[in-house]
Amino acid sequence: MLVRDAMSTMVLTIGPTHTLRQAARLMSARRIGAAVVHDPDTCGLGIITERDILNAVGSGQDPDVETASTHTTTDVVFAAPTWTLEEAAEAMTHGGFRHLIVLDDDGPVGIVSVRDIIRCWTPVRHHPVELVG
Repeated sequence: MLVRDAMSTMVLTIGPTHTLRQAARLMSARRIGAAVVHDPDTCGLGIITERDILNAVGSGQDPDVETASTHTTTDVVFAAPTWTLEEAAEAMTHGGFRHLIVLDDDGPVGIVSVRDIIRCWTPVRHHPVELVG
């Protein structure tokens, strides 16, 4: 199975000046754990995750003052849609992170997470429903 089969195609892109609260609100509304941070001044892409926001708030930083740029990971490993899930899992394990931005020639097309990979590797089990009464 390939990354394109597992990735989420809902890519939230925010700017570096978004506050952590704004980023968290947008991520929460979409029920996603990471956002792509695009800095038009550097033409670079980074990623901010729920863990980045949690660490900042947990250390006492103000989510209404702190910006995404301060907490963005910029040395990002990108995946291609044609990578196997094994390649993506290996990159995540090696790098110690849980999300990969998926790029094609035109830019970000998805994000694949550890959860996405596990979902693909775990067989769906249907539990029969017992009716009582």
